[in-house]
Amino acid sequence: MNNAELGRLLVERALLEGDFVLRSGKRSSWYFDKYRFETDPEALRAVGEGLVRAVREFEPAAARLAGPALGAVALAASASLTSGLPFIIVRGEPKEYGTANRIEGPFEQGELVCLLEDVVTTGGALAESVSALRNEGLVVRNAVCVVDREEGGSDALARLGVRLRPLFRAADLLEMRKTAANAMVEPKPKGC
Repeated sequence: MNNAELGRLLVERALLEGDFVLRSGKRSSWYFDKYRFETDPEALRAVGEGLVRAVREFEPAAARLAGPALGAVALAASASLTSGLPFIIVRGEPKEYGTANRIEGPFEQGELVCLLEDVVTTGGALAESVSALRNEGLVVRNAVCVVDREEGGSDALARLGVRLRPLFRAADLLEMRKTAANAMVEPKPKGC
């Protein structure tokens, strides 16, 4: 599936209209529901393939992938299966039992990882993941997300020395939705 087909699939299955409160606390008239593509095998496979294309382009020397819990774990697993790269999971907080790890899965200090994410708004959650990975001695230079809502996330990551590489920008998906809606409206015959 090419990027245009993937974009249309995501718009069709995951772009919702209404009144939504985002993780950042902001309100929005549209919402990109990641679980509508992360729980669908066809869509998840296509997104994983898209993420792998981006990782190969922007961070080809990555030793492994990293996905913040909970949202990006399915994405990291899909991309791992497609690419053959192992992945690690970044917890929001260290667990309070067992190994008490914040980073789950084996890794070696100094390894280059490519961080994966579903939807980026302000970049706060992703910035926390960058810090957690770096605190464990891992190198993070690039993050690939499915959708950049274009609300400051790229700038927030840039301040940490990390480039955000979106598969899609919000404006692109919203334009695809608009174009698809316009195509569905048939013109009225003259004289009616």
